[in-house]
Amino acid sequence: LLLAALIILISALAPAQTDDAERLKMSALEVLMSAPPERALPIVSKVLSGDSSAALKKRALFVLGQIDLPEARSLLIETSRTGDKNMRLEAIRMIGIGGNPEALAELAEIYRAGESDARGAVLEAYLIADDRNAVYQVAADTQDPAEFEKAVDILGAMGATEELRALRDRPGMAEVLIDAYAVAGDVETLTAMASDGSDPKRQAQAIRGLAIAGGDGIGDVLVGIYRDTQGPNVKEAVRDALLIADDDEAVLELFRASTDAAEKRELLQTLVIM
Repeated sequence: LLLAALIILISALAPAQTDDAERLKMSALEVLMSAPPERALPIVSKVLSGDSSAALKKRALFVLGQIDLPEARSLLIETSRTGDKNMRLEAIRMIGIGGNPEALAELAEIYRAGESDARGAVLEAYLIADDRNAVYQVAADTQDPAEFEKAVDILGAMGATEELRALRDRPGMAEVLIDAYAVAGDVETLTAMASDGSDPKRQAQAIRGLAIAGGDGIGDVLVGIYRDTQGPNVKEAVRDALLIADDDEAVLELFRASTDAAEKRELLQTLVIM
């Protein structure tokens, strides 16, 4: 009886109502999440097509995303493509929360055809749904450095190490990728790059990324790189990395082993900072 009364309430109240009426409508929508899908869907559809407030329509979109019916998914996808911009962006987000594979697949076309805000919302939806392959496809397909960086940042946040490794050979994007490897905790890839002295600048960045990624045995790896290089920038990067990793024992080990007065002074300064 309560559910029936709330459904009648949300259908009958005029759009221009008091705050109390708005709260009652919100409560009615929340109750609809427990109602049979075939009963809830017509009410939610009516709210979305009517003159309700933006807040109420956004709540209706959330409820719509929880309704497991093909018609509900179709309405959510339609809303993500047409109408008010804010509602479109919210619908895209709800598709991510729902995580339905069919609905997520529709976002690829929205991304290709959308403006900057819509593209950002699609990437956010992929992040929410943990759809790593979709984000990887965005990064692999684009020739826009800014777009590539945004997708790679999201892959890093997802911990998508395999997808990031597949992008490793993208020209000019080593810096962006190293940051993502660090966020994803990909110690294996960072160790390989930190040990590669063919590009000292890239090597130094990978060394610092290795410290951010952390993990057991990082200190030993960094000490080994320090001993194997003569490049002052690389040595400085190792000292910075050991500082980031808070591995004072490794710095002390290097200090004791060094026979160069200038180098011992730099290592001592690192120890003092630590």
